[in-house]
Amino acid sequence: MRIERDAPISTWFGVGGRADRLARPESADELRACVLEEPRLRMLGDGANLLVDDDGVEGLVVSLSSAAMSGWEISTRDAGLVRAMAGANLPRLILDCVRAGLGGLEGLGGIPATLGGALVMNAGGSFGQISDSVERVHALDRAGNAVVLERADIDFSYRHSGLNELIVVSADLRLTPGDAGALRARLKDVMQYKKESQPMGARSAGCAFRNPTITGDVIGPRGEVIARAEGGAGKRVSAGMLIDKAGCKGLAVRSASVSERHANFLVVDSSFKPGARARDVIELMALVQQRVLDAFGVRIEPEVVVWRRGE
Repeated sequence: MRIERDAPISTWFGVGGRADRLARPESADELRACVLEEPRLRMLGDGANLLVDDDGVEGLVVSLSSAAMSGWEISTRDAGLVRAMAGANLPRLILDCVRAGLGGLEGLGGIPATLGGALVMNAGGSFGQISDSVERVHALDRAGNAVVLERADIDFSYRHSGLNELIVVSADLRLTPGDAGALRARLKDVMQYKKESQPMGARSAGCAFRNPTITGDVIGPRGEVIARAEGGAGKRVSAGMLIDKAGCKGLAVRSASVSERHANFLVVDSSFKPGARARDVIELMALVQQRVLDAFGVRIEPEVVVWRRGE
């Protein structure tokens, strides 16, 4: 197994520092060797939900981009069963399943992720979440021991799985056999919706903030009710809506700005001079949080994961 030193970390923002060491294991055994060498290693997926501070990170970063750790198999004996490695590219996996007439993942179209990253954060959106299709997860604990979790054993909830302290190796997905043409049409509709409402071609990590839960009315600047939680019960509201209503669209910190198309997307201008930086995004995230808190008394938490040296 080759370990690169002072290696670039590829993220969708296209900015940020480097890894002191980066490994690309070619098998589950090599992945286990990485865990045994450095239990607190960092797992790198597709870099779609990640921002690395400009100073980079110490220790070992592990990418599961090798062919052996990123493939999948559609079962020919058990209809609807798909076994996929953690490094599998989620958009390609979705497309392959749709072509095979297997439904359940097409609502996740347009989400840039590896399967492992999608499982850890329970990736999803308006059309469903990855947990809807999970039957079983195979993982390693931080001592290198194999762990098998059935769907009922996993604490899935909104952008949460409880898998953070494990190293996901692979998963068994349970999909529904259906008409490939109808599934392709649904995937096309999902992608069209996202193209119309999100800055799909921009350097962005997708939604920057989690949708917060409110327990009372959220009042706008003119005294209007922006969102209401009936009877004091917790209600999840759109972070993008709050950011928009707080007047943050177009707000910028040097190379980073809030998208004019979707307020929960922060985008990086790679042509910015003297150069785009990760800290531009970090500072913009803090500014947006403060603007929303000042406007509505609601704190929005980052969905983007930030890696910093020493943390």
